[in-house]
Amino acid sequence: MDFTTYWQYSDMVTRTLFFLLLALSIISWVTGIIRVLQSRKLVTTVADDLSQQMQAKRSDLSVADAATRRLITEQTLLKHIGRYRFASERGLPILGTTAAIAPFIGLFGTVWGIFHALRNIGMSGQAGLGQVAGPVGEALIMTGLGIAVAIPAVVFYNLAVRINRSIMYHANDRAHDLLAQSAELAVTQQSSINNESAVTQAQLVKGNHTETQAPQQTEHYHKSAPSQP
Repeated sequence: MDFTTYWQYSDMVTRTLFFLLLALSIISWVTGIIRVLQSRKLVTTVADDLSQQMQAKRSDLSVADAATRRLITEQTLLKHIGRYRFASERGLPILGTTAAIAPFIGLFGTVWGIFHALRNIGMSGQAGLGQVAGPVGEALIMTGLGIAVAIPAVVFYNLAVRINRSIMYHANDRAHDLLAQSAELAVTQQSSINNESAVTQAQLVKGNHTETQAPQQTEHYHKSAPSQP
């Protein structure tokens, strides 16, 4: 008996469950392939993209003090990491839902097929192989179809989750490097400001000392000069 023979024993409920599982299978395969490809692309570009985002913000941070610069840097990094996480998890609910409900849909088809078998036996009054084989075969096909739909969805889901962990690792690693660079830049700028302030203060002290010495030298000159008759 081939699939067409089993198909003739099915009713509207069984055919609805079959097309539902078929649609879930197509959706899960398309979503899984797209999700894995996009995640693999994102894992190679997330670090450089985060650096570019912070490079664009650096001109705005140059005029801020150290505390404000650190706060803005942290908030910007958290915002972009949140966007990366959202982008990497897109499509995962479809895969998770398919993996969770597909076996139960197949199980429901199995129960419905066994119900058909018992109903045929009851209507015919005979428990022969001809009355049982078709509905039982229908039930087994639905069970196998439910498992066949769930397994790829689980594989794609776990693979995408594993790649997404790599994305978050690279993003957080680059974020810590950018925070460290921001702190080093703040220390360097503060040291430069302190040096400029020290030089300016030294110049002011030197200028005041020069202005103080000039009247003293003039007064000393007048005292030492011989008085005119």
